[in-house]
Amino acid sequence: MAQSTAGNPLESQAPAETASVASAAGAAFVGRPRQRARGLAHGLVEDLGEKIRSQSLRPGDKLPTESAIMQAYGVSRTVVREALSKLQAGGLVETLHGVGTFVLQPRAGGVFRLDPGEIAASVDVLAVLELRISLETESAGLAASRRTDEQLVAMRQALDDFERNVVVAGDTVGPDFRFHLQIAESTGNPYFADIMRHLGTTLIPRTRISAIRTHEGGAPYLNRVNREHEEIYAAIARRDPESARAAMRIHLTNSRERLRLAQEAAQQKAKADAAAGTAAPSPDDIPSS
Repeated sequence: MAQSTAGNPLESQAPAETASVASAAGAAFVGRPRQRARGLAHGLVEDLGEKIRSQSLRPGDKLPTESAIMQAYGVSRTVVREALSKLQAGGLVETLHGVGTFVLQPRAGGVFRLDPGEIAASVDVLAVLELRISLETESAGLAASRRTDEQLVAMRQALDDFERNVVVAGDTVGPDFRFHLQIAESTGNPYFADIMRHLGTTLIPRTRISAIRTHEGGAPYLNRVNREHEEIYAAIARRDPESARAAMRIHLTNSRERLRLAQEAAQQKAKADAAAGTAAPSPDDIPSS
């Protein structure tokens, strides 16, 4: 795969890796000037997103490392990770642990769309996802250190059931929950599993938001979820706590960001409809992703 990168006026100060990648990409990768701190991640998302949409970065291209992007744009690692998370949630890139971040083929329709009537439900789901990021990120790290071979087999079975049910359009919520619950049980700390059991399958966003079931419930979305699951499983299987934490955080952050973007769009639509004096669209009128 051809490597591409993004640069800016600070590019001459970037490390050799950034310079070599930039030279391959050519003049198309002149970045934006630095922005105020609160807008850095947003600016990076806009810049990289525009490069992807304009085909300066093509499907299959590998983005530079986090360090290279930090040097090229003069931003922190936190800013880079936030920007990459937003790009992943928008379906523009995909990160594979130990391999890199790659540009995806654009998807018609973008992320799923919420019915304005589901805004209240989405607020609650976002709150649960915030809890899960804190809880399950550490759970994955502990599971990587403490899991037994039998517990790893149970995780594998849950993922196999998930994949099989995607193909036959069967139940994926059950296997999804079993996978996450098995990780909690593999920590050796019963309180992690107790919390997961208490919350139950309501942890899974598509059980609460009809737009996800209707428009993102098909194979493309579920295959994307399964790829994220496989990254978590692989890190736990090789007993790599840090990679397991990172993979779980990416998985749950992607879910949160997809839902947040849909929520913002629904809120804007509701305001526009109210201002125009028109009724909100029915779910049947909402475009699919």
